[in-house]
Amino acid sequence: MRVSFSFPVFVAAVISLGSQCGRAQSLPDSARLPRPAAVSQLVFEKTTHCAQPFGMREGQYFEYQLLDGRGKPAGTWRYRVVKISQDSVAVKKKKPVATTTVFLKSGLYDLSNRVLAQQDLTHFCRNDTTFTDGLGCINYESLKSFRGRRLAYQGTPLAWPSQPTAGTSLADGGVTIQVSSPSVAIAKVRTVVRQRKILPGTSLITVPAGTFSCYTVESQQEASTAPRADLVLKSSGREVTYYDPAVGIVKTELYDKNRKLVQTRVLTKH
Repeated sequence: MRVSFSFPVFVAAVISLGSQCGRAQSLPDSARLPRPAAVSQLVFEKTTHCAQPFGMREGQYFEYQLLDGRGKPAGTWRYRVVKISQDSVAVKKKKPVATTTVFLKSGLYDLSNRVLAQQDLTHFCRNDTTFTDGLGCINYESLKSFRGRRLAYQGTPLAWPSQPTAGTSLADGGVTIQVSSPSVAIAKVRTVVRQRKILPGTSLITVPAGTFSCYTVESQQEASTAPRADLVLKSSGREVTYYDPAVGIVKTELYDKNRKLVQTRVLTKH
């Protein structure tokens, strides 16, 4: 997986927002992103086959618009599904479980249609749950002061059950970035989505791409930069995400610690 970005970057947050003039610059090989170790450790009891995670298909394009706290456009994320592959893995009691993996390319564009950031992402589906790449949570604003440094990424995927139970808690997800120079570790930059909880019922959510029946997940998003073990600079807020298992994430709202809406991300093309 590959992540690249250019400076300055105006994006202040994101989930899920994770987020994010001139041509984007490729990062060095040290920044190539390994498949998260957590992927191979996931074990489930159900055996439903995920043939088409979030209804995605090869060659599909979809798009999200970023809005600021006042509802004004702030940028656009565009995605292209490059490849979908299926395989089986041996899990507990040697029962094979089919896994569908989706490879995507994405780019963040400003209001003048200039590239601000690019990401290669890997989503996958196993049993009845789709997992989105934790690298989608990268907070590029937190990386502005580390331009030119070595960046090593470790992502933890976020789970989105197809038939969730109200009140169920979901595992944390997000990304950790180790910033270093050739001779010394400089800092760890993290974006973590934690305390994820599924709310009761479904809601009809209308966005530019249409109206969808969505489950709601409430969580806390925490961004932190740790120059050393005893010094951690943090900011946190509440994240509300609406998703349709047949479509994917439809809308995400990010609030600051004072419960003020600071950013919204809505599906515009699908």
